[in-house]
Amino acid sequence: MQSLGLKMAPAWKLSAGLTTTGPRERERLGFGRIVVAASSSSSSSSSSSSERDGDGDSKDVESPAAFLSRSQTYALLKQQLAVAAKFEDYKEAARIRDSLKSFEEGEPVLRLRRLMKIAVHEERFEDAARYRDELKILAPHCLLKCSSDATTLGIRVQVRSVYIESRSQASKGQYFFAYRIRITNNSQRPVQLLRRHWIITDDNGKTENIWGVGVIGEQPVILPRAGFEYSSACPLTTPNGRMEGDFEMKHIDKAGSSTFNVSIAPFSLSILGDDTDDAL
Repeated sequence: MQSLGLKMAPAWKLSAGLTTTGPRERERLGFGRIVVAASSSSSSSSSSSSERDGDGDSKDVESPAAFLSRSQTYALLKQQLAVAAKFEDYKEAARIRDSLKSFEEGEPVLRLRRLMKIAVHEERFEDAARYRDELKILAPHCLLKCSSDATTLGIRVQVRSVYIESRSQASKGQYFFAYRIRITNNSQRPVQLLRRHWIITDDNGKTENIWGVGVIGEQPVILPRAGFEYSSACPLTTPNGRMEGDFEMKHIDKAGSSTFNVSIAPFSLSILGDDTDDAL
């Protein structure tokens, strides 16, 4: 099995061997660990172990390769800006920041997203609504962040996704995304994660439901005020998509306890990422 060293934001700290080969291999994409919890403020169905897991008008049509090339350039600029800031090279950081601004002006999705953010900040809500509606037509998935955060019965699930350029082949319609999940038990009772359910939708609107036992080969027990983290990945045939789902859990401090579902709020899979650098 070929391994891949992922290069991404330090907070991810992913070192799992990743590959896009069959479903059984994809089940081994991630890894998990029990952690001390932060404060509470802080298509086809499958039961396998996959954790994934023109019209006639004459007009210019951009090739997927061209779009991907620009997207990779943007991601590289953001990475370089983070490095320059980390090493306090402020002159270089300012130069890269200006390059990013120029790049965003030439990329419709990024420009509209930035204008919408500014309009909301300045309380120009009619303008913000107009930008949002334009984005819905141009790129529906870009309105969804590459992260989500939801709490069900005291069980908090946080997710962050990232595009892995080195494992993607745009010419073959293969786009590879990694994601990291943190589950925090903010309740007063221990729980066990029994099963997972994912709903994965690509940019063409094709939806696939994935069911499986546990996560990354485990059915972790999570004590009160503790958590469990793991990383996995999802290949798509389009450059954008979304994921959402739920975990089936049960309380283990009382025999015969009923199971319950913990929501995984929707999050985006996007080669452009989003306008935040939030990490788990």
